[in-house]
Amino acid sequence: MTPSTIHENCEKLRGVNLGGWLVLEKWITPSLFEGLAAIDETSYCLELGEAEATRRLHRHWNTFITRDDFAWLKRAGVNAVRLPFGHWLFGEDYPSHRSYQEVRYPYVVGGLSIVDQVFDWAGEFDLKVVLDLHAAPGCQNGFDNGGICGVCEWHTSEEYIQYSLDVLERLAQRYAAHPALCGIQVLNEPSWDIPTGLLKRYTADAYHRIRRHCPPEQVTVVFHDGFRHWREYAGFLQEPEFRNVAIDIHRYQCFSGEDIDMDIFGHIRKSAVDLRLEADEIIRDSGYQVYCGEWSLGLAKKMVSLWEEEPFNHQVREMDEFQLAAAYRGYAAAQLLSFEKYAGWFFWTYRTETRPDWCYRDCVDLGLIPDLGRPEQLTRLRVLLDWARDQS
Repeated sequence: MTPSTIHENCEKLRGVNLGGWLVLEKWITPSLFEGLAAIDETSYCLELGEAEATRRLHRHWNTFITRDDFAWLKRAGVNAVRLPFGHWLFGEDYPSHRSYQEVRYPYVVGGLSIVDQVFDWAGEFDLKVVLDLHAAPGCQNGFDNGGICGVCEWHTSEEYIQYSLDVLERLAQRYAAHPALCGIQVLNEPSWDIPTGLLKRYTADAYHRIRRHCPPEQVTVVFHDGFRHWREYAGFLQEPEFRNVAIDIHRYQCFSGEDIDMDIFGHIRKSAVDLRLEADEIIRDSGYQVYCGEWSLGLAKKMVSLWEEEPFNHQVREMDEFQLAAAYRGYAAAQLLSFEKYAGWFFWTYRTETRPDWCYRDCVDLGLIPDLGRPEQLTRLRVLLDWARDQS
């Protein structure tokens, strides 16, 4: 089975997610939630009210990530960004939900201008953009990143599904001619409880909506595996009828009990061996391009104060600083080597306020991830690579 052809407009993508920007997550930016009971974007906007939520979020949008960050990404060797956005992006025409209480349209408007700015900066610094529908009407997973914690009703309403398709088509039409547009992800992390058949129908409909404006030579249509084995999609959206399709998998090692109880050596082995073998299998047998759309250096499930308290039980507490630095470098390198097999990878996330293991910029600054923007480092690396080639 031959993977869906990579289109001319995208080389291998080495990217970061711009998380916590257009869709709030409390653990990424706890300062925004200080003094509030809110735990997600819906409750944030409702608690503050329109005027104050607008003031705070517009300030956040204009300061959290700026042109300087895109310049830094370019210097660091990143060539793509994955931009999560909410279904409310186009303003006050989205379906209502009971969690909005008596407020018909709770979300702050104006985010579309930030997306326009992202494309301007991406064009300026020769970066590619993957647009990602991260929060759908009614929420598709019950997570804070879906807009409403504890609610998963997107799949129960045809109005929610059709509005999601409308948003994708409007984005495809708006940015189709922009050379930075590399992909559109039709839905982020739909729950494992949503029937696979419904996800297939939605994804096929999204493919056709996007293709009305974006030809396969230019834009990849991306769908998430929905937390199920990729073989459940065997034969789905395959060539020659469907072209330039990618499946998105997310690979974290801090949520399952097995991973939480694993020591750092186990994490490195899993990254270098198990994930590499998985990559070989998916690439060989799935028929898709593959993105690892989210991964991190996180080893503990605890996320600031939003998630449960628990010990950092990865047998790193007994390490000294030298050993700990070596452990994290090894963990990062092992994941990168495996994910490099794919058509693209995106670290989650570019910036956080409190968690360096989840912050790409911190990981580069700490030397855990290579910084290709440092000329002296790159010169020494080329000497090493030339020597290695001579020996082979």
